[in-house]
Amino acid sequence: MSVLAIGLSHRTAPVALLERVSVTGDALAKLLRDVQQDPSVAEAMVVSTCNRVEIYVTVDRFHAAVTAVSELLARHSGVPGEELTPHLYVHYEERAVEHLFSVVCGLDSMVVGEGQILGQVRRALTLAQRHGTVGATLNELVQQALRVGKRAHHETGIDKAGSSLVTAGLALAGELPGRRVLVVGAGSMSSLAAATLARAGVTDIVVANRTFERGARLAESVGGRAVGFSAVADELPGADIVITCTGAGRHVITPDMLSGPVFLLDLALPHDVDPAVRSVPGVTLVDLETIKESGIGSREGDSVAAVRALVAEELRAYLDAERAARVTPTVVALRSKAAGVVESELGRLLMRVPDLDERARDEVAMTVQRVVDKLLHEPTVRVKQLATCPGGDHYADALRELFNLDPKMPEAVREVEL
Repeated sequence: MSVLAIGLSHRTAPVALLERVSVTGDALAKLLRDVQQDPSVAEAMVVSTCNRVEIYVTVDRFHAAVTAVSELLARHSGVPGEELTPHLYVHYEERAVEHLFSVVCGLDSMVVGEGQILGQVRRALTLAQRHGTVGATLNELVQQALRVGKRAHHETGIDKAGSSLVTAGLALAGELPGRRVLVVGAGSMSSLAAATLARAGVTDIVVANRTFERGARLAESVGGRAVGFSAVADELPGADIVITCTGAGRHVITPDMLSGPVFLLDLALPHDVDPAVRSVPGVTLVDLETIKESGIGSREGDSVAAVRALVAEELRAYLDAERAARVTPTVVALRSKAAGVVESELGRLLMRVPDLDERARDEVAMTVQRVVDKLLHEPTVRVKQLATCPGGDHYADALRELFNLDPKMPEAVREVEL
C-alpha cells in the first residue's frame, strides 16, 4: 500500500473556497467513513482546519483513488468538481510523507511555525482511530509526523519565525493594553486568543460561549468575565476588539448588531462575521483572507531553513526504515524455507542412521543450522541494506526468484506481523 494525500490549502485556494469545502463535526466523520469505504482506499484520515482540507489515504491503485477521493470531497462540500479540481494538489508516496512532515512542522501554514497544527493533526488521527479508518500504515506515519513536529518546535526557533493566527491578526489591531476585548467561543483558538491578550496586558476580557461553564473556566484563567452566548449582542457596543472562532457554521455577528467603532478578528471557517459589516462606519474586519494578504508571519529565516533540513533528515530515515520493512517478510520467508529444508534433511538422516545417539543428533542438527545461518547471513543483511536504495524492492524480488520462494509467503508474513 502507498500513501496518497489530496487536498487544498491557503496556498492553492482562496479563503472563500476553503470556507465552502471545510468540514467539521458529523459532516467530517461522514466524509471520513465514505472515503475509507471506497474500494480503492484501504485507510483514511481527514485534516480539516482554517488553513487546509487534506485527505490522507493508503491505496494500491493511484488513478482510481485520486478520482474517487476528489469526487467524494466535491460531493460532501457541495462544490462542483470542475470548480474544485483546479485548486487541489496531489502528493504520492515519498512526496506525501514529506508534505505531512512539513505540515506538522508549521512550514505550510498561513503563519509559518504556528504550533496549533500539531494538535489539529493529532485530533484528526484520533477521530480516524475512533471510526476505525486507519491501520498500521497511516497510524505509524502520522505518529512519526507528530514526533517530527515536536522535534522541530523543540530544537529550532520555528515558533518565533512567525506567530499564531491570533497574534498575526492582533498585530493589525494596534496597541492592546487598556482596551476591552470580547472573545466569542471557548475552543482552542479562543483559548489561545484569551491567553495572548492576557500576556499582552489586556485586563478587561469578556468570554461568550454556548456552554457557560466552559466559557467561565476560560474567563477565570485570564481574570476575565463570562457571559452566555445570547449576550453577545449586548456586549458588542462596549467592546473595542472582538475575537471570534465558534465553528457555528453561520454568521453570529451581522451589521445590524454593530453601531460604533470596533476591531473584529474573525478566525472561524466558515466565517463567524458577515463580511457586510465592513460597510458599517468605524468597523474594521480582519479575517483569514486579510491575514493571508498581509503576509504577517510568512517570512522565512534561519529557523525555517533549519526545519527544512530536519524534515529532509527525518524523511530519509522514515523512507529507509519503510523500505527495509518491505523486504523483511521476504527475508523471513527465506529463513522459513531454509528451516524447512534443514528439518527435512535431518529427518532423512535419522531414517538412514536410526542408531545415532541423542548427543550426536544434537551436534549434527546444530552444525547444519550453523552452516545455513552463515550462508544466509550475508545475503539477508545485504538485501536489507540495498532495500534502502532507490529501486530497493527489486532486490527482494531477485531473492524470491533466486530461492524460488512462494510469492504469497512474504504477504502472509506481513499480515501476521500486522
